[in-house]
Amino acid sequence: MNAFVTIRTKIAGLAFCLALISSCQKKSDYKDVISGDTSKPEPVTNIKVSNFNGGAYITYDLPQSENVLYVQANYKINGTTGRQTKSSFYSDSITVSGFEKSQDYRVILYTVSRANVLSDSVVVTVHPDTPPYLVTLPTITMQRDFGGIRIEAVNKLKANIGIVTIANDPVTKQYEIINQRYTSNDSILYSLRGYDTLPKQFGIYVTDQWGNKSDTVFNTVTPIYEVQMDKSKFSEYRLSSDAETGFGWVMSNLWNNNTGSPGYHTEQPILPLVWPATITFDMGQEAKLSRYTIWDRGIDGSGNWLWQAGAPLTWVLWGRTTTPVDETMPLANELPPVGQATANGWINMGFYRLPDKPSGLPNPQYTNADLQFWNDGFSYDFALDLPRVRYIRFQCLENVSLTNNFFNITELSFWGDPR
Repeated sequence: MNAFVTIRTKIAGLAFCLALISSCQKKSDYKDVISGDTSKPEPVTNIKVSNFNGGAYITYDLPQSENVLYVQANYKINGTTGRQTKSSFYSDSITVSGFEKSQDYRVILYTVSRANVLSDSVVVTVHPDTPPYLVTLPTITMQRDFGGIRIEAVNKLKANIGIVTIANDPVTKQYEIINQRYTSNDSILYSLRGYDTLPKQFGIYVTDQWGNKSDTVFNTVTPIYEVQMDKSKFSEYRLSSDAETGFGWVMSNLWNNNTGSPGYHTEQPILPLVWPATITFDMGQEAKLSRYTIWDRGIDGSGNWLWQAGAPLTWVLWGRTTTPVDETMPLANELPPVGQATANGWINMGFYRLPDKPSGLPNPQYTNADLQFWNDGFSYDFALDLPRVRYIRFQCLENVSLTNNFFNITELSFWGDPR
């Protein structure tokens, strides 16, 4: 049985136990929802409203009756869509949310008895603050990127929102959705690629989990030329301080278009230990690099290596166009700013970190989504203002196991403009 099946089975068992406990508690703590008392309950009183972005908290006093089961709020979040929210008789408040904009909305409150009888209605006016999706809209920026457009936005409230990009379809001659990015992250930055180096208009609108949509903002950008770097020109360029190869996993495996094992592997442990460890190679051509993807050792005949063992956890890429000069590379807390060089001319191309496991499960457990995420490789963008480079130096600062005495990678791919 694999790790995914094992954890799923354990979770199912835990859920079953919790259900049994919950069932027992309900019998002792809750009154039976069936009641022969069909009298109309009294409405809530002493109502107060506290507005927030996209919604409101409504507090109240419940009637002095053991026959009340819950409080119900009916309201429209826009001109057409209605919502209903319920709150237990154990609570003295109810939350209404999902409103389209910041304006007055009518909320109709009822108390509901155990015989499912509604009280007279009480109408409350709420005036939510600007909804999160509209807070994000003015922060959106679109700028030209290699092969497409770079999109940036700030989701200050960390709400569940969607960034939807549209563009004119050459076949339908209509604006069509070309990308949808859903997130609750506060900082949003990604690129859409695959476009020619011709001016193209893109539009973006923001949506939320209730289907509200903002206006669309447009921008015309001219994508920067980009191709994948020709790996047939890559070769090892060994410097004296570089790590030794181990287990026959030679450096040329990094550009053989095979993302599985074997890849490149240092000695384990590196002897004599020099850490952080570096390797150096020649792309065979100068280019203004735009991005790269790194693949790490996954599940192979030797076992499960997801987020384990020698995969780089943090690393720095260095680049240059002139003939490489060896030097001891700076530590993580001593790095020159991105785009600036060391004393011997190695330009800092960026500091990078392995993404966390999406499921958050402890090793060696994983889900199918974790495995797919790992096998797809991890992609990173270079800063747009970096100079052209030819030689690359990979400096592993930490490996995932934190033994920090070896590392391995299975494949590297680079994109940019070599013209």
